[in-house]
Amino acid sequence: MANREMTVEDFNYFLPEELIAQTPLAERPSSRLLVLDKETGEVSHRSFRNVLDYLESGDCLVLNDTKVLPARLLGTNATGAAIEFLLLSQREGDIWEIIVRPGRKCTPGKVISFGDGLLRGEILEVLDSGNRVVKFSYKGIFNEVLDQLGEMPLPPYIHEKLSDRDRYQTVYARHEGSAAAPTAGLHFNEEFLEEIKAKGVRLAFVTLHVGLGTFRPVKVEKIRDHEMHHESYVVTPETAEIINETKRNGKKVVCVGTTSTRVLESIADDNGYIKPCAGETGIFIYPGYKFRCLDALITNFHLPKSTLIMLVSALAGRENVLNAYNEAVQEKYRFFSFGDAMFIK
Repeated sequence: MANREMTVEDFNYFLPEELIAQTPLAERPSSRLLVLDKETGEVSHRSFRNVLDYLESGDCLVLNDTKVLPARLLGTNATGAAIEFLLLSQREGDIWEIIVRPGRKCTPGKVISFGDGLLRGEILEVLDSGNRVVKFSYKGIFNEVLDQLGEMPLPPYIHEKLSDRDRYQTVYARHEGSAAAPTAGLHFNEEFLEEIKAKGVRLAFVTLHVGLGTFRPVKVEKIRDHEMHHESYVVTPETAEIINETKRNGKKVVCVGTTSTRVLESIADDNGYIKPCAGETGIFIYPGYKFRCLDALITNFHLPKSTLIMLVSALAGRENVLNAYNEAVQEKYRFFSFGDAMFIK
């Protein structure tokens, strides 16, 4: 590997389709936990509640408190044909960038109706990407109308309908703006978070709004040629102080998920300290990257050849990660958003 550039194929692994979790477990912390030692590559099999065994008083857990918008809207055009909108980002006021399916007849000036006219969307512009710019009209408060009419934008590999939309939301979700859930956080319920705090572990919250670029495949052969999507984040003074105090005391900063990781690694200085700030990040973490702030990571199992499996490979080593994934397949772990978890220590 040292003598050649890494390619996307270097991050491939075989995954039987039946191991892709289609529905969440009845109880959030009841998933399995694969523990990977990033130094030795040693793997052990635990349950998610055993996360407590790897946390000490004075450590901090960094969680992403973004909230997923029910961003999938099903409506009809003037002829009664079915049209689907997927909200991507709010431009200003009631003007949004969206994905529309089917898009052929959704040209500027066309109006799509949702919920028998409770919400209407007029196409303003067709972008080069094929996305549309749309202006919504409605009575009342947009988020309340969206909450009434919208569905959760589940990832494309989930084919089952979600019976309880809160299960694609972390229990600590606060700030609306994501098109996908920070899924490592789905394993926690309030009771387990209280147990963690009772052990002396501090909780620090960052906000990173997850975009659909998370699911965008890497289409270049050499990974360094891949261009990352950008996502907006906020880090408060309180969070910065908790993380910096943890670092000063020589304790562990444990990120929950790749989104929290990307925030901290985007803003940390060479000593791993951070300042309160807000902005956008397009950081691309792959093997060769030196982590500055994070010490350990709780994460789910990621898609083959994705930027996320590249990120965990940067932390634990590509061969260690692929060996662990192959063992997870043999042990029939559940994969992806509603699947089991990993602790990389």
